Amino acid sequence: MEIRTAQSREDGAAIAITDLRARLELDGRSAPDFVALHFAVGLDPEDMASAAPAAFGTAALHAGTSCLGVMGADGLCLDGAGSGAFAIWDPGGSYGTASAELGADAAGAARAALRAALDRAGRPGELPDMVWLTIAPGREEAVLEGLRAVLGSETLIVGGSAADNDVSGRWALFGPDGLYRDGIVVSVLFPTRPIASVYKSGYSPIGPNGLVTKAAGRKLIEIDGRPAASVLHEWSGGVVPISATVPQSILATTALWPLGRIMRHVAGVPFHLIVHPATVCPDGSVDLFADVAVGDRLFQMRGTADSIIGRAGQVAGSARAMAGGTVSGALMVYCGGCMLAMRDRLDEVATSVSDALGEVPWIGVFTFGEQGMPAGDTARHGNLMISCSVFAGPDA
Repeated sequence: MEIRTAQSREDGAAIAITDLRARLELDGRSAPDFVALHFAVGLDPEDMASAAPAAFGTAALHAGTSCLGVMGADGLCLDGAGSGAFAIWDPGGSYGTASAELGADAAGAARAALRAALDRAGRPGELPDMVWLTIAPGREEAVLEGLRAVLGSETLIVGGSAADNDVSGRWALFGPDGLYRDGIVVSVLFPTRPIASVYKSGYSPIGPNGLVTKAAGRKLIEIDGRPAASVLHEWSGGVVPISATVPQSILATTALWPLGRIMRHVAGVPFHLIVHPATVCPDGSVDLFADVAVGDRLFQMRGTADSIIGRAGQVAGSARAMAGGTVSGALMVYCGGCMLAMRDRLDEVATSVSDALGEVPWIGVFTFGEQGMPAGDTARHGNLMISCSVFAGPDA
């Protein structure tokens, strides 16, 4: 197995793809067996989808937009048009990619795309070592339900929700079957080297908690029988406002004050899956970036700049240790909300990841929702999360 990565700051789609191809040194060698391509919406997605297939030469081409750009072994590409490519050559492995519109049945679309990806990998009916996933924001839980219906609960599913620069809905994603604004790209990976993946956040509970007593999908209506906005206003010491007449965005203010749900305990320590409050509504409800249900216990979580910045390197280091200490390459998913909140210190995040992984190629994407597998659990969708998936080196 060989892994190479490339990053570009070129601000036109055609020239960015040409630059990535040159940096991957594709001329005079066989096409990669798999390419993950992630880029900011400053690069026109239609032009990227037009130029990328011929440039990279692989049928297993997986692409999606990333908030403002990417990070990686070459640092930050965050000018609003940054791009990055993660390429694998692995003749003994199997790789397949498929894409689809989510339509009215997101779970069904996910099942169909997954089966198509497995067919293209030449491994129908088998369980991949990892699924790499990009989804349009909004129905991630349904997509995971569809994937688990085919794969079971133990297959590693990792990825992130496509993002734009300002939550205006300009995200896009594409694969062999087309370009989508409300779609899914699924890649199945059967590499010749083991994969290790870690999925965590940089937040801790600070005490206040309560039961969801009324909710509808991603709308949190009541906690302990009271309007959700009033409860969160109290828990956060006023950080969450109480909207009087119009919906009010709280994405920025709650980046350090999200909510958490305990999914399981690992060595006696609770694992909190993070939920990011997005909007306070005039009726006292709060719109979220993840589903909640009646009976869920929500905890007020708190993060700091240092905890969010430092956690990326810790996650990367843990993944490297799980892989035996020697790594061929890595894919990182880092929440776009965390990135925007910490943008003036993001170079520290990239440096901490490189320090933890060592001199290996890696690419990090900034997403509006993160999918990963907590220790001992099934794949989950969360917000303000971080994942790092590493491919073990030959000496691991």
